[in-house]
Amino acid sequence: MARSPTHTNPFASHLGQTHSRLFPCVVLIPITQEKLRQLVPAVATGAQYLYVWGKLQDVLRRVIFAVVAVAIVTFGLEFLGDGTQLVLGLVAGLYWLWAPAVLASWRNRRYRQFPYAGFWQGRVLEVYVTEELVGKEETVDDQGQLVIIENRERCLNLEIGDKSGFETTVRTKLLRQHRVIRPGDVAQMLVLSRRPDLAEIEMISEVYLPRHRLWIGNYPMLQRDIFVELSETLRRQRRSPRRSRSPRRSTL
Repeated sequence: MARSPTHTNPFASHLGQTHSRLFPCVVLIPITQEKLRQLVPAVATGAQYLYVWGKLQDVLRRVIFAVVAVAIVTFGLEFLGDGTQLVLGLVAGLYWLWAPAVLASWRNRRYRQFPYAGFWQGRVLEVYVTEELVGKEETVDDQGQLVIIENRERCLNLEIGDKSGFETTVRTKLLRQHRVIRPGDVAQMLVLSRRPDLAEIEMISEVYLPRHRLWIGNYPMLQRDIFVELSETLRRQRRSPRRSRSPRRSTL
């Protein structure tokens, strides 16, 4: 993800500064399909449901769709009989309520279908803030002219990477607790690939910063308590005198 050439800096002076590109050993450990299915749930969690629920305009769109669907069932499907028509009407009428759960579960299914996954650990390379366009509203001023209002949101951008040369940027809404993040902080996440050596990363999860116990990202893909447990297990293994020198050779 390319960085905007201009960005604001409402926090301390460390934001927007680049950390030295010197890292510890690359940590990329393959995980089993069983562990992947523990980390990414089949059924949407509460956090995932709330994320897909969206904003007011998203809810209104679903309500309008539900009203139209109920009208079609009521007046266009009379030949199905009262019982079937009633069931379909209830399902259609509650579309606005159950749709986020189905959409989030479908999204999880896509992640769970990746044949290979890994636990990745690197560092925060750079931290900076941008203003992103999140929507537009059309209104009419006192002179009767159309006015377009742009809604912008301050976003935190984290550039993360490792010694192998892998780098990516994660963006999320800027929150007050983000001010503690520093370049050089350890960053961990789940990576998904179609190659057994994980040489090509096609999808990543939200990023976990263990030093601050913060999660950075948008869609909450992971069962976070399980991921934190996995992170702690790896930390203990790496501190053990009998740990392997090559973390790629082991599997979690």
